[in-house]
Amino acid sequence: MVYLNFTDLSEEAQNRLLEDSKKDVKRKFGDSIRQYVRENYTCFETMVEEEALRNLYSYTFIFNI
Repeated sequence: MVYLNFTDLSEEAQNRLLEDSKKDVKRKFGDSIRQYVRENYTCFETMVEEEALRNLYSYTFIFNI
């Protein structure tokens, strides 16, 4: 679960969430993504960014108002 203050939805908070999601994706799926990148000649960072955005939808957010 990700706890957020409802008044702190600034760009910095959004970037922090995206960076946390990227770390999660690299930890969970890094080897699989590297293999896919080698086979399909794509960019690793682009793939991680796309998966990180998808990964955000799997989080449970709790907003403190």
